[in-house]
Amino acid sequence: MPEPEIKDENENKEEAEPRVYELGYLLVPTISEENVPASYGNLKELVASFSGTLITDEIPKKVALAYIMQKTLANVRNKFNTAYFGWVKFQMNADKVLELKKKLDLHPDLIRFLILKTVKENTIAAKRFVGRDSAYRKTPSARKTEGEEAVPINKEEIDKEIDAMVAV
Repeated sequence: MPEPEIKDENENKEEAEPRVYELGYLLVPTISEENVPASYGNLKELVASFSGTLITDEIPKKVALAYIMQKTLANVRNKFNTAYFGWVKFQMNADKVLELKKKLDLHPDLIRFLILKTVKENTIAAKRFVGRDSAYRKTPSARKTEGEEAVPINKEEIDKEIDAMVAV
């Protein structure tokens, strides 16, 4: 007789525990500006329908694409060089994410999407200000080391040295 499969309690907890994901997507540019919030809302409702808890999101904005992307709609291959880019960060059980992906694959307004595992905290790097007097911006000639003195520049001597190098 085959022995019953025994699962570790920790494995069951990991499966049941929700994870944080981020869905980045490109909507077709044929959607009118007035209908973008509706499509955006439909995507958020789709995530919620799979027991997803929204954490944060950004309304889609029209962007130029780095290369032309294709999407077949109603048996017609369409090419796009612009799209509406948006993202949604949500929390969901790992087993529901595959079901969500299958639904998104069939979504007619999506050109492309990507689902990533992420963290709940905001991970956007803050811009750092570097002042004009920063040591990184100084030229090597502007830096002085100990024991060096500034030597006055004599233009006539420099011109003579240049002429001597050119004449050779």
